Amino acid sequence: MQPDPYTPSPALPDHYTTLEVAKMLGMAVRSVQLMVDRNELEAWKTPGGHRRISRTSVEQWISARGHTAADMAGSATAEGAAAAGTVKANKTVAKTAPGVQQVLLIEDSIHFQNLVGLIVQQHFPGVVLHVANDGISGLAMYGQTQPDVLIVDILLPGIDGATLITALRSQPQFARSHLIVVTSLDAEQREPYAFALQGVKVIHKPRLVAELPAALAACLPTVKASA
Repeated sequence: MQPDPYTPSPALPDHYTTLEVAKMLGMAVRSVQLMVDRNELEAWKTPGGHRRISRTSVEQWISARGHTAADMAGSATAEGAAAAGTVKANKTVAKTAPGVQQVLLIEDSIHFQNLVGLIVQQHFPGVVLHVANDGISGLAMYGQTQPDVLIVDILLPGIDGATLITALRSQPQFARSHLIVVTSLDAEQREPYAFALQGVKVIHKPRLVAELPAALAACLPTVKASA
């Protein structure tokens, strides 16, 4: 039996569960809970004590960071592929030849992982780029690679970038690495993380293509940047 062409499409839900939003944004559930606590997302609790998050507030959060719902859906699909082993992030770090400079990117967005990869490949073809999807994996990978440059996002699954930076600064070996922070948060939204960002190069993600090559060139003076 053919469906009635005049039957209206099901309406979109007006709210999501915390788990649904976490999957949509490619974050840990705890990260979404913190976003609710910071009033970045509008939410309420059911009589049973379960959070429900406004669909409108999720869409506004996504839009304010230069994404669309389709972008985030694509990222979520890519995250699933990563978990299946088809996207090579958080992989075991291969041994790098002595003298080769290395960059470690800790970033949960597949889109921005790819964008940074293209920038490094185009401007610094002799540099090895390692990628971690979350802060915990990033900390482990940092210990393995001891990179010349660490690029880290602020909003990360599991552990936020500011906490990660603070943890690394307590380690003596961190002193050898240059630090660049990339974020979708504007100056006002970054205020809660100011304690970790003093003296750090911060690049707003909409300016990533324009500003990251020069920032990397300043950190990798022995590597000649390609035009």
